[in-house]
Amino acid sequence: MKILVTVATRHGATREIAETIAATAGSALTDAGVASQIEVRDASLVTSVDGFDAVVLGSAVYMGHWLDAATEFAGKFIDELRALPVWVFSSGPVGDHPADEPGNAADTVMRLGARGHRLFGGKIDRHTLHLPERAMVAALRVKDGDYRDWPSIRAWGREIGATLAVTEVAGSAS
Repeated sequence: MKILVTVATRHGATREIAETIAATAGSALTDAGVASQIEVRDASLVTSVDGFDAVVLGSAVYMGHWLDAATEFAGKFIDELRALPVWVFSSGPVGDHPADEPGNAADTVMRLGARGHRLFGGKIDRHTLHLPERAMVAALRVKDGDYRDWPSIRAWGREIGATLAVTEVAGSAS
């Protein structure tokens, strides 16, 4: 089974989530006796989804919206993605700010027929931010910190892997 985990990120924190999802999905597949190859790629660098059996698409969220690279990926490959099992995640809420669903994520989930969407907390490190981003963080009074819930991220990755394993085992039995 070949799985693509593709991600749009600005400072790398969302890519770390994607890598964790890939690792835990792979572990779940291995535990179920299903051989897998999982690739983590930047959404802007993907030229084809041919040959993949499933896709996980993730994006960092800024100002309540996904990054353009994730939205463009979904639009570019919409027909191919609708024929595959697809899961979607967003990363962004930080500090005490509410975890609202990103404005364009719900539409993407619906258009792709995704099997699920998860919203994970993000990470703030002022040293990695550009000036406008630092100004926004200061205006919102967000403290530096890692707000990602790693146990939930790993659990979701395992859930994806287990779901794909059941599909693969059922498909090979017929």
